[in-house]
Amino acid sequence: MIQQLNNFFVSFHQVEKKMPEKYIREESMIRGPKFVVRLRSHTVYENSAIKLFCTVEGYPTPQVKCYACFCRCATDDTAMYTAVASNTHGQASSQASIIVKNAVLPEIKYTKINITFTETFDVTFGKEGDKATLTCRMTINPNLANLQPEAMWYRDEHLLKESRWVKMESGGGVAKLTLTQLAKDDEGLYTLRMVTKGGDAVHRACVFVDDGPPPVPQAPGAPMDIKIHDANRDYVIVSWKPPNTTTEGPIIGYFVDRCEVGTETWMQCNDSPVKICKYAVQGLFEGHSYYFRVRAVNSRGIGRPSRMSEPIAALDPTEFERIHGEHDVVTYYDDLEAEGKAPGPPSKVCASETDRTYVVLSWVPPVYHSKAPMWYYIEKVTGSWQRVNTKVPIRSPRYAVFDLLEGKDYQFRVVSANMYGISEPSEPTDTVVKGLIGLVGVPSAPGQVIATRETDTSVLIQWVPPKDPNNLIGYYIDSCVKGSKNWTSANHKPHKQTRFVVHGLTTGETYVFRVQAINELGLSDESQESAPLSVRAALKLPSSPYDLSLLYCDGESMVLSWKQPLRSGGADVTDYYIDKCNVAKKTWKEVNVPPIKERLHKVAGGLTAGSVYQFRVYGANMIGLGDASTPSTPFKCEAWTTPEPGPAYDVTFTEVRDDSVVVEWKAPVYSGASAITGYFVEKSKKGSDNWSKVNESSVNHCYLKVKGLETGESYVFRVRAENANGIGLASTLSDPVCIKTLPGKTEIKCGVDEESGDIYLSFESCQMAEKSKFVWKKSYQEITDFSKGIAVKTSGSHSTLLFKNPDKEDLGTYSVSVTHTDGASASYKISAEELEKMLALSHDIRNPIIPLKTELAYKILERGRMRFWLQAEGISSAVTYKFFANNKELVNCEQTKMSHDAATGIIEMVMDHFTVESEGTFTVQIQDGRGKAQSSLVLMGNAFKAALAEAEYQRREYIRVKEGPHFMEFLSIQVGDNASVTLVCKVANLKKDSVFQWYKDDVEVISEVPADLNSGVCKFPLTNFSKRDVGLYKATITDDRGQDVSQIDVSGKAFDDIINKLSRLAGSSASELSIQCTAEGIMLQCHMKYYTEEMKIHWKQKDSKIAASERMRIGGNPAMATLEIVEPTDKDKGMYTIEIVDPEKTHSRTLDLSGQHRGKVVGGLPDVVTIMEKKTLSLTCTVCGDPKPLVSWSKNDHEVEPSDQYVIAMDSGKFASLTIKGVSLEDSGKYTMTVQNKYGGESVDIIVSVYKHGDRVPDIKPTPSPKRIMPPTVPIVIPTAKSATPAPAAAKSPAPPQNAKSSAPPRGMKSPTPTRKK
Repeated sequence: MIQQLNNFFVSFHQVEKKMPEKYIREESMIRGPKFVVRLRSHTVYENSAIKLFCTVEGYPTPQVKCYACFCRCATDDTAMYTAVASNTHGQASSQASIIVKNAVLPEIKYTKINITFTETFDVTFGKEGDKATLTCRMTINPNLANLQPEAMWYRDEHLLKESRWVKMESGGGVAKLTLTQLAKDDEGLYTLRMVTKGGDAVHRACVFVDDGPPPVPQAPGAPMDIKIHDANRDYVIVSWKPPNTTTEGPIIGYFVDRCEVGTETWMQCNDSPVKICKYAVQGLFEGHSYYFRVRAVNSRGIGRPSRMSEPIAALDPTEFERIHGEHDVVTYYDDLEAEGKAPGPPSKVCASETDRTYVVLSWVPPVYHSKAPMWYYIEKVTGSWQRVNTKVPIRSPRYAVFDLLEGKDYQFRVVSANMYGISEPSEPTDTVVKGLIGLVGVPSAPGQVIATRETDTSVLIQWVPPKDPNNLIGYYIDSCVKGSKNWTSANHKPHKQTRFVVHGLTTGETYVFRVQAINELGLSDESQESAPLSVRAALKLPSSPYDLSLLYCDGESMVLSWKQPLRSGGADVTDYYIDKCNVAKKTWKEVNVPPIKERLHKVAGGLTAGSVYQFRVYGANMIGLGDASTPSTPFKCEAWTTPEPGPAYDVTFTEVRDDSVVVEWKAPVYSGASAITGYFVEKSKKGSDNWSKVNESSVNHCYLKVKGLETGESYVFRVRAENANGIGLASTLSDPVCIKTLPGKTEIKCGVDEESGDIYLSFESCQMAEKSKFVWKKSYQEITDFSKGIAVKTSGSHSTLLFKNPDKEDLGTYSVSVTHTDGASASYKISAEELEKMLALSHDIRNPIIPLKTELAYKILERGRMRFWLQAEGISSAVTYKFFANNKELVNCEQTKMSHDAATGIIEMVMDHFTVESEGTFTVQIQDGRGKAQSSLVLMGNAFKAALAEAEYQRREYIRVKEGPHFMEFLSIQVGDNASVTLVCKVANLKKDSVFQWYKDDVEVISEVPADLNSGVCKFPLTNFSKRDVGLYKATITDDRGQDVSQIDVSGKAFDDIINKLSRLAGSSASELSIQCTAEGIMLQCHMKYYTEEMKIHWKQKDSKIAASERMRIGGNPAMATLEIVEPTDKDKGMYTIEIVDPEKTHSRTLDLSGQHRGKVVGGLPDVVTIMEKKTLSLTCTVCGDPKPLVSWSKNDHEVEPSDQYVIAMDSGKFASLTIKGVSLEDSGKYTMTVQNKYGGESVDIIVSVYKHGDRVPDIKPTPSPKRIMPPTVPIVIPTAKSATPAPAAAKSPAPPQNAKSSAPPRGMKSPTPTRKK
């Protein structure tokens, strides 16, 4: 609309103001911008109004900028104006001049031409060979004869032109497009654009072309999209797209036919079907033009031919360009290159395309300025260089070489030539392996197929592209009524995008869909079927968004958020549009023209600081634009400067149960003066203004499980963020939620798939809608990265989250929610312990191994036969196995007899002859179902020599035992559970006069146990085994038939093995440490089955090894190990440990001696005291002990009783004193102080001499009297905590138990040591 006469505008037509059509079918061909209707120059009079129009096409959609510079519509506005259209692939411009003349003319009003379609074409279905007409009728207002709209037809966004297959008519309010003879090439989305000076009117609909009747029943359909590549003098390369084979058998190959222009005779080009959709046709005549077509072949026969190609001439490409291309001005540099000179060599020769029947070479021509024509020769080498094109000179730098052997290596080079000579050859190409370069196979099957409603007769299909596209051409889509097996093709021309609308469906019927990918080699496997979908009525517009809130304002812009519409209209709400209103001006204006995809938007530009604004939002789905939301509360445009955070937003809930719900939200846009440290959630019952905190301490993540709610009550929630400056604004309230478990509620199940070994989380929804989707989250953040082996599999109402390669990063809380339901959701936490168990189970499933009780071993049988055997935990009767010797499989025969026992799991092979040639590695391989196992035994070097010697020995023994007395079992050593050591052997084939004898170091010895010749078992006990028993022991059995000898060396390793076994028995039977007091100190004792000093036994104090010394006496007897501490001091306090070491384990027992000491006299008492009578005598000293000792005093071995004269005192538990008041001569004598606790004590003597007043002080020389040690009154056994390796309860110590009430031994005697039981 023109606002003022003195202004004019340059504008470009916008097809739809609010929302561009979202689901437009676009050909993936990329093109730069192009002006379809260019700017027109105008000459106008002053004060006239004018609009400049132009129409631009391109992909992606170009952006248009207009460069105009004028202020008033006056003569000064005369200028050249430019419109520039640009996209990522280039730019184009259009110019128009405007001349403004001085004149006064009547006002001219421009009337826009409006086009309204009154009748349109719908989705059209046809068959090959049929005729189809697309018609649109319209009204044109005003209908000016000289301004008729132009009809432009497009197929898949490609502009159509008149041809033998396409006829167009336009005029009189009607536009027609006639497809004279339908072929599958005609299938696609047809668009009619009625273009006027003010814009265009558009209508679109699809045309589908089904296969025509085949020449042979069940023969394949016709190929399509025939194209010609690399046309040359004598060959062309033809390519095509394969047909769909939904109801036909798989295609075996294709036949290519040609027809020379001007004739009607078609000739088959290939004798056998070609398997890929490309073929090089040779033997063409230079200068002749040809048509080509293709026929598909399957096991039933040959199908219909494709639509023939456009005619193509067999010409050298340079000649073709000369005839059909533009003529250039060529300048020859005769002064630079003299006549009569050969050209230089070509460069960069490479194989640009490799097929099983040919190789296309390309190269860079040499710099050439001569007038003489230049051509090329190609040479190949397999052993020597050979020229390929001897008869046909090549003029273009690209040529196909044929007649090559598949799989053979080739190299190529090119030489250039003219009438004056031949150049040097180019550098050869890299080695080309014929037939190995190119397509590697058909594409993999497309991924998940999702069907959604489109209209009451159509469904939108979307799918995941194949993981291995392999030069993907497109897709075929099939549909099938649920429950039937009658699949029909939805399209017969490959569709390039991963979304497709299937038309022609029956309303109310339920369908499933599948997709196949195609390339030049054929069709992929079918995808998995989509979920069943019922075709219903068309979708609706969404309801309005609501709850607009302001999240941040900086004085120039505002950040808004809102909640999505409650009703989506049956399709996802994908776009939003915002309007704003200055409250003072009360005028609504658009904020955005391009749609907003998220429910969060920053409104920038056009805002005035200090002004108050309201906003409203529209939601749009695939159908169109819904109603506007209720205007927001007024927001003032002023910068936020509060130090506290702004409000959180998008507060939602999930996992509703009878007493809990999980609340989720998004972090505030405005964090305040410092970083956000946590969040508080507040709750309130619906309709109440009483709010209470849910969490007393903030949480640092954007979710919280709220517990302790009332069942059946409705609640609303809000969230506040916190930073170092305080708690910020509250979020917008959540929607009300009724705290009640959804009927049929299910929880997530966690486990390991028994087939694949994948760890999974599985959820089956109790509710499902047709558009429902499963949304999996970790820590309530949606999982979008599936590159680390996480996959989601969904089938109907069941969804599974799979962990292909789980690790510690997968620990955490996982949740799932189902969209378009009443809140079907659940969560599950995977702990480290649970994950570890599942990983172990997963490994066992993925790597099934037959567990073996024993690895492959051997046993030498009588006659020297060798038995190789192993035992599995369990095998079935169907088990199979193979034995190998030095990687050579052995057969089951008399020499190597193989067998197994399913009951015991034993698999064995008996080798009848074990000889020198048998040295090497023996292996057995087992398979039982999916389980496998393998075990090997190496018999080489000394091991083999020992086995061979034993086998030979057994062969000799077999002969020997048939003749005289012999040892059935040779000498061996037995260590009993009671720690006894015995030499044992067994003899056989005896007579009454047979004599058995024992020898040690060739000296006869008598055994404590007589030989039992009746049973043949003979024993020689080694009592209290120690170093004295080391030696060579021999046993002989003799009678008149001969003698047999067996001997064993009890030294070295054999001796160590016995000590190790005794150590193991001693360690397992060791009792807890006990303590005994001796006359010189204390003794730590550990009772065990047997002790000898040859055992590896260590004593430690505070983890430090104790070395034997005069103070630390390490010893023992056969029943116990001891450590005696002489005169213990404070330094001897601490933890004592005895360690009994055997090769497999260290047995330890501990005892804490901290604080356990007998009573002692520390000091302070004299040896002799002289004192005058009637004085007061005080004998004082310091004592110690733990527990505190008791102190007693005696005079001349008689106890002193406390009285007024004799005062006995104990101060602070350590200062003992005896005070005698008014001493007399009778008080002279020997005083003894005794200090004692339960661990023992000491006594000290003091000589007291009393003299009269005036007498000479007696001269008494002190006689040193040693302290007398007093033993404890009861045996001391200090219980400690059981060690990590307790002694078995059944193992009884050979030492006799001590009587707890036995009296202490007299002074001067050591504590008794228990003797060993006999």
